Amino acid sequence: MFYYLLKYVLLGPLLRLVFRPRIEGLEHIPESGAAIVAGNHLSFADHFLMPAVLKRRITFLAKAEYFTGPGVKGRLTAFFFRSAGQIPVDRSGKEAGQAAIREGLGVLRKDELLGIYPEGTRSHDGRLYKGKVGVAVMALKAQVPVIPCAMIGTFEAQPPGKVIPNIHPVVIRFGKPLDFSRYAGMENEKAILRAITDELMYAILKLSDQEYVDQYAAVVKAEEAAARPATEKERKFPRMPLS
Repeated sequence: MFYYLLKYVLLGPLLRLVFRPRIEGLEHIPESGAAIVAGNHLSFADHFLMPAVLKRRITFLAKAEYFTGPGVKGRLTAFFFRSAGQIPVDRSGKEAGQAAIREGLGVLRKDELLGIYPEGTRSHDGRLYKGKVGVAVMALKAQVPVIPCAMIGTFEAQPPGKVIPNIHPVVIRFGKPLDFSRYAGMENEKAILRAITDELMYAILKLSDQEYVDQYAAVVKAEEAAARPATEKERKFPRMPLS
């Protein structure tokens, strides 16, 4: 119940007022039944903007850190994510991917919309990165269509680290549903999962017109962090290696 209060009374109207999003392709979202909406991820605001413009409820798999942050900001963030019906997923450890798939399939079994970011993390530079294959596994196991989505302008409106959004036009563009039923029963074939994921990422690329990077975003972030000079804080308090 609070989900709809948040969407229609509290947060939704504020988001539409601040960002004034233009919506394209909304007719591609099915009125009923399970489906996956897979989009690029450019900004913290993405988590709230897409649900605000959809008529149906959508549940996102969100990183567990959003629910466990310290201080007032952490508690507020956790409150908003829980109120919006989002599901925390622990991305650490070998079982992280399987845990996300289990949670996602649970949403789809209830004939609901599942929102997912195939890149696995926010883009730190506005480019589109290689997708992870979990979305393909879920699409095949649940036998549901995948609707590609492009968030356009949210990086400029609220880039990483920006608390107060900039005034910038935002477009949310949905593409035609992708049907992968021809691959039914092949969710254990790595080549098939990669082909499905690449087809999806290409559909997102066409909608968003971003520059594409054929690497995982998390890997690029880690490489860039390792290459940059250490900050004064990092020099004073270096991380101890794990034994």
